[in-house]
Amino acid sequence: MKKIGIIRCQQTEDICPGTTDFLTVAQGKGSFASLGEECEIMGFVSCGGCPGKRAVARAQMLVSRGAEAIALASCMGKGAPIGFPCPHFEQICKAIRAKIGDVPLLEHTH
Repeated sequence: MKKIGIIRCQQTEDICPGTTDFLTVAQGKGSFASLGEECEIMGFVSCGGCPGKRAVARAQMLVSRGAEAIALASCMGKGAPIGFPCPHFEQICKAIRAKIGDVPLLEHTH
């Protein structure tokens, strides 16, 4: 079973409890289908707030604690549920990839 660390938008955490993320992982749907095996969430943290600089350190922390893949929640890349994606999303993805190396980075959850 692949261990997943999820990073979400801090600005949406008061209007979204992450239930769709948890359900998507449990059902092996969304971006998790691409991993080809059952997954479980081992950590669920926020980006730390705009501009998301803490997301890089938090991704590295999740990996150091056993995450085998990092997923950026759909609130960041797709703007769900408020329709406003993170304006720093591409920069965050690039910085996380540089820090976590070969660990898969999924750019959305559902």
